[in-house]
Amino acid sequence: MKKNYKMIIAYDGTRYYGWEHQPNTDMTIQGKLEHVLMLMNGSPVEVIGAGRTDAGVHAKGMVANVRLDTAMTLTEIQDYMNQYLPEDICIREVRAASDRFHSRYNALGKTYCYTCYVGALKPVFNRRYVYIPEQIPDVKRMQEAAGYLTGTHDFMSFCHNPKMKKSTVRKVDRIEIVRKGDYLNFTYHGTGFLQYMVRILTGTLLEVGYGERTPESMKELLEARNRALAGFTAPAKGLCLMEVDYSGPSCT
Repeated sequence: MKKNYKMIIAYDGTRYYGWEHQPNTDMTIQGKLEHVLMLMNGSPVEVIGAGRTDAGVHAKGMVANVRLDTAMTLTEIQDYMNQYLPEDICIREVRAASDRFHSRYNALGKTYCYTCYVGALKPVFNRRYVYIPEQIPDVKRMQEAAGYLTGTHDFMSFCHNPKMKKSTVRKVDRIEIVRKGDYLNFTYHGTGFLQYMVRILTGTLLEVGYGERTPESMKELLEARNRALAGFTAPAKGLCLMEVDYSGPSCT
């Protein structure tokens, strides 16, 4: 009898074409997980992720669920997967989940962190996980601009997909911009994010920090609903999915 399992997954997305299956390549996070679970389970399985991180994006707390017919314990499942998965993918935790639990549909919110490096020396050992901006941005200006972007808005100007047919209204209830030493962290929490949305928000906020835009112009950008008017798309390597929110007994 198949049971539903919840997994918390960390991965370095550098060499992958994102989470979701892609044609003509097996280099996706979902593909690697399903391959190992198929070997373990003896038949094909479907791993459902809480989101679809893009090529080059990392995760510390991606959540997924999968239905398996196995006599293995939770620890044995975790150990088997970590033994056979590539070294840049780690199963941090495996839990038994309610039959109703769905990692994507039950998700209430997500936290992303975008990291820039603003130090004087090259970040040799962290270079795959940070973006080095062209100049050191003004944090206060960016924080002021973030205030206009926080809340429930139509974020069409910050969506990469111009043919988006579904609603582009999203609630972003927290944008924190903090410099800690040589690192500048942009932390976003919201109910959901559009394609490349966090990276476009970050690129736009950096342009505010450079003095190329005013903080007040964020209001006009939201109203315009035009991607061409927003800032550049910050590189994927600086972005990491930190956590996915759930609530209720069916999500434990």
